[in-house]
Amino acid sequence: MSRKQIQPSVESQKNISLLTFISLIIIVCAAVLAAHWPALSVRATSFDDSQYFKDNHLIQNPGWASARQFLTEVLKPSTVKGYYQPLTMISLMLDYAAGGRKNNLLPCHRTSLFFHVANTALIIVLLYLLFKNIWAAAAVGLLFGVHPLTIEPIPWLGERKTLLAAFFSLCSLVFYVYSRTTTNKQRTAKLFYAGSFVTYLLALMSKPTSTPLPVVMLLMDFWPLRKTVSKFKIVAEKLPFFAIGGISAVITYISQMRTVGPVMPAEHPLQQGILITCHNIVFYLHKILWPANLSSHYAFPNPLALSNPPFLAGLIGTAILILLLLISLRWTRALLTGWLIFFIAVLPTLQIVGFSNVIASDKFVYLPSIGLLMILCWFLVWLFNKRGTVIVIIMSVVLVLAGAEAFATRQYLRYWKDSVSLFEHMLTITPNAAPVHNMLAIALQSRGKLDDAVVHYRKAVELDPVYVEAYSNLAGALLLQHKFDDAVACCRKAIQLKPDYPYAYSNLGLAFQAQGKLDDALENFLKAARLKPDHPDFNYNIATVFQAQGKLDKAAEYYKNTIRLRPEDAEAHYNLANVLKSLGKHNEAETHFKRALELAISYGNNELAADIRKSLNIIP
Repeated sequence: MSRKQIQPSVESQKNISLLTFISLIIIVCAAVLAAHWPALSVRATSFDDSQYFKDNHLIQNPGWASARQFLTEVLKPSTVKGYYQPLTMISLMLDYAAGGRKNNLLPCHRTSLFFHVANTALIIVLLYLLFKNIWAAAAVGLLFGVHPLTIEPIPWLGERKTLLAAFFSLCSLVFYVYSRTTTNKQRTAKLFYAGSFVTYLLALMSKPTSTPLPVVMLLMDFWPLRKTVSKFKIVAEKLPFFAIGGISAVITYISQMRTVGPVMPAEHPLQQGILITCHNIVFYLHKILWPANLSSHYAFPNPLALSNPPFLAGLIGTAILILLLLISLRWTRALLTGWLIFFIAVLPTLQIVGFSNVIASDKFVYLPSIGLLMILCWFLVWLFNKRGTVIVIIMSVVLVLAGAEAFATRQYLRYWKDSVSLFEHMLTITPNAAPVHNMLAIALQSRGKLDDAVVHYRKAVELDPVYVEAYSNLAGALLLQHKFDDAVACCRKAIQLKPDYPYAYSNLGLAFQAQGKLDDALENFLKAARLKPDHPDFNYNIATVFQAQGKLDKAAEYYKNTIRLRPEDAEAHYNLANVLKSLGKHNEAETHFKRALELAISYGNNELAADIRKSLNIIP
């Protein structure tokens, strides 16, 4: 008598599916981690990393006071130019508290890589909820996770905001889709809807480019969710999202106007906005499909006119794309809706509102790519339904593409090994970009290659004669070459171009101080400090002048300000200790001598450590 075959229970099948799902996510995340692993050891810093991390006094004073200031400076952030992004700043502050320093970026890169891996997992979950195919979701998640366009936000410290905003945005979308597809109780659906709203708010507090998310939800209702309820209800349930998004947009506009001064659409011809938009649509699609010659700086093509091939190609390409998408509606909603999701999500960064000196950036498509990933997942699901050898062929193609992407990712990460390599690579793509010459000069100067740095500073001001920062930086390099008169001339040029630029006054003060003109030096240092009172260098410079003038009480005050703003400044502790010793405050002086010695040893400043040891031996 044959034994009756036992069929697995429904519950058992669910458990197997869940186990497969979790296993696939782990495998994909491991592959993404392996592809991006070199990012943990890179040492390059990019354009705005100084204000976000290296020279941000709130970051370097981790604690509730700094977090409170990040959270409460809504309309005009004091330490970063741009918009309200408190969660980004707090996350970087926590990295600093975990040991992140200029010479040890590992804690920062570790956190960023974690968020990228987490975002990959969230994309797989979202696509599975939408299309109910584990293998297609995992395949698309893998292609996203190892793609070279995802590199930039990981080693670039200031782009933590891109990763963090994407994380909370994806959480919001996952919660929203689950609230609409769950068969559980209505109370559960409401709970996930509330979770979607809260995480959307957190995304806005990380980077306000997440603002269009409610529109993305509406488009997802059209496809692939295909909600059958009334249009009024679909829109009404998004009203809280639109309200908080609108408030965020107003805050972003005000903070941008107060710190950066963006160029509004009304300030340039309509045709210019159309050309930039069309250029970027084709540019991003090209980079997604063929991610070669990647850079963190894509300069505006010149001239900005239809006679310029990149803009002509953008206009023609966009027209063809729109025509094909409209024709596709005869068969499916997928292509048009997925592309609209991409377009709406990338819209805030299309440079319709000018806020940057680049026409496009890899990081701008990090989250918006979800619209294109949805199209790809839908297509894979359709192919998987063919079954047979088709599935094997599809997975083989996916693995080959993922391998090619991972190889390209590894290759691109080699340029991030240090700042000089990074900016030299950028110059091969945009050789006439003044900001890149300026940043390369800064990197060369940090290596002590002053002559090479001066060449690139001069090239920067030659390419952009109103480049205030480059003039000021050139002055700083000329000071180190003891070319004081030339340095003064560069500072005066920078001040002429921008009378409220504090760094030019600081460098002018340093030039006067080097020439022994202490009163003139103090005057300019004080101007710099009035413009930016929380900058530790400005307070330090003022202290050195007061110390040289014998005004020791004033010197002690400004050295203490420096230490308050930058607690790990060994030289400030050492100089303060000497001032306190001269004032007869020996116990307090000894405390600062010992702290200075600890810091000097920690940072490998052997010369300063030797001087401090001598000083400690002569304290009564």
